[in-house]
Amino acid sequence: MANDLQALAAWTFTSECPIPDDLRPILVTGETPVAAYRTIRDSAIFTNKRLIVRDAQGLTGKKVEMYSIPYSSINMWSSENSGKLDFNAELELWTRAGHVKIKIGKGLDVRRLDNLIAQAGIG
Repeated sequence: MANDLQALAAWTFTSECPIPDDLRPILVTGETPVAAYRTIRDSAIFTNKRLIVRDAQGLTGKKVEMYSIPYSSINMWSSENSGKLDFNAELELWTRAGHVKIKIGKGLDVRRLDNLIAQAGIG
């Protein structure tokens, strides 16, 4: 299973975006969305409890696969800001299900994402 997650979970966050309206039905009691980011095919949403990554599939994009990573399942994470020659920052999560690598597009603040995860872990 860990190899499956690793193969699937290589996402790129390209820009910040509005929180999707259709997210509300999957939120649990006491869960609130905090920030959302565009991915190559859909979006990723940080809530106060988890990271939700939506992946539109097929030609029409009407089929949507959703990944939910509760912050409580994150054992460790690392963040790397972009440098002069390396334009993308990275965020890596080591979870009970495996390793997740997220590329952070130019102009996004990887330290903000780092802080979102850290703050959620405190609560």
